[in-house]
Amino acid sequence: MGTDERATVVELDANRALFRRHCEEHDGRIVDMAGDSVLADFESAAGAVRAAVAVQAAVEERGAGIPDDRRMRYRVGVNLGEIIEKADGTIYGDGVNVAARLQSLAEPGGILLSAKVHDEVQGRVNVRLAAAGEHKVKNIARPLRTYRVVAAGEPEPPLRDDPPEAVAPPIADKPSIVVLPFDNMSGDREQDYFADGISEDLITDLSKVSGLMVIARNSSFAYKGRAVDLRSVARDLGVRHVLEGSVRKAGTRVRITAQLIDGRSGAHLWAERYDRELVDIFEIQDEVTRAIVDALKVHLTPDESARVGRRGTADVDAYDFYVRGRQQLQRYTAESVAEARQLFEQAIALDPNFGAAHAGVAITFKNDLLNQRSPDRAAAQKLFEEHAAKAIALDPDEPTIHWARAADCLSRREAAEAVREVRAWLRVEPSSDLAHGMLAQCLLYDEQAPEAIREIQYAMRLNPHSPDLYLHVLGHALFLERDYDAAEDAFRRRIRRNPATDASRMLLASLLGHRGRADEARAEWAELLRHHPGYVLAERRIGWFYSKPADEEFVVEGLRRAGLGE
Repeated sequence: MGTDERATVVELDANRALFRRHCEEHDGRIVDMAGDSVLADFESAAGAVRAAVAVQAAVEERGAGIPDDRRMRYRVGVNLGEIIEKADGTIYGDGVNVAARLQSLAEPGGILLSAKVHDEVQGRVNVRLAAAGEHKVKNIARPLRTYRVVAAGEPEPPLRDDPPEAVAPPIADKPSIVVLPFDNMSGDREQDYFADGISEDLITDLSKVSGLMVIARNSSFAYKGRAVDLRSVARDLGVRHVLEGSVRKAGTRVRITAQLIDGRSGAHLWAERYDRELVDIFEIQDEVTRAIVDALKVHLTPDESARVGRRGTADVDAYDFYVRGRQQLQRYTAESVAEARQLFEQAIALDPNFGAAHAGVAITFKNDLLNQRSPDRAAAQKLFEEHAAKAIALDPDEPTIHWARAADCLSRREAAEAVREVRAWLRVEPSSDLAHGMLAQCLLYDEQAPEAIREIQYAMRLNPHSPDLYLHVLGHALFLERDYDAAEDAFRRRIRRNPATDASRMLLASLLGHRGRADEARAEWAELLRHHPGYVLAERRIGWFYSKPADEEFVVEGLRRAGLGE
């Protein structure tokens, strides 16, 4: 205004016209235009976001020929919430206050959304959204979780799809490490599984050491194939050390290099190259594990020393089938589980006393049973029990069989026994995020929701890029504790990552029913049915394993209050 008042007013009026036109085109109305601000409300959150995108594009286009010091750029905040409207059309309330705070946090030319808007428009508006962190703002009690509209042409963010809202965890207070996936140097992409298997076995071996905190496979493998700064990786995952390496397999020979890096300075603490016959692969892995433990000055108990490096077979070919089966199993589709079973069975054909392979077969049958994919449930259950018993007899310390046995206990509503099975697993593999996650599920069914919350949070600490199932378990336990706000947040984060989830949408609908938000509950139920047209609550209740009938009734009552369910 001080430089050229007339030109400024002309430009303001032109931009106001753009706002008015695009707001009205998207079922909105202008409530106020004071100074250089605009306040509008809309029939839908999607309409508000579409209008914001259209306005910013139009303002940008209009300013293209104007010198930069004369261009006008607007910050836009979009919120979904209750408002109070006076007779003169003026609107007030927290819904407006939050939108104003979002506007002040946005970048010039940018659009910032509240979490409620993000949840409402995700998948319905043709724009890319990215987490923009949590912000504490004036006169708003809870921190605002925010998302921004990603500008056209902006590159994809490096990793996270689910925002831990984007604060790195603190460095662990004990020796801690991430094992990055070893590079496959064989020149044959078909050998990726072998290099991955080496990395996974090292993670498993190190997870057996109680004095170490080991980042889970899920999170370490998020860096596969990427050129990364190792100090940034250590900082992002909250660990002190990084192990990286490479594998070259050629004929009957294998070459493995490994180096241990200080995550703060980037200095090499230990490095070694192994050039051996393939039959020595187990010995190499054992040597690497023990070298790392020595370098980190971690004490091994006698039991841990005996367990570390135990492979369960001396047959390299059987081990090869097992590694490929394990890789297939981790995809957990119907097809990959069937493929995994065949590979585990081939491993058993070569070494009938390979306990881990029997455990793998047992898990595939239990997975089919839990997902109702077994045409003959009695036969599948019998085969599960046979292979589980064989695995335990051959190797009582085989960790994964405890998962299968715990799942079997839950299916019989023996939650306390399931808890005991998983605790046995944790005695063998104390740094396993899978074990802590499974323990959380068992605890919430065993009337121990507060401890379940602590366990699933620790699982997520071990696995910062944890599977979306962990968010469901967290939300489930929080819901049973009646912490509705935190539970709703966890369910909605899970749904953002996995929109097809029926379990989280069902529990979210129940939660909304308990909170008196019946319309929102019915909307979630409609989405559930859109993804799963054959969904019948009575059939799904077979998979509810509550030891306390009142917990099951609590879930059903929430649905009943919203007019849903049975």
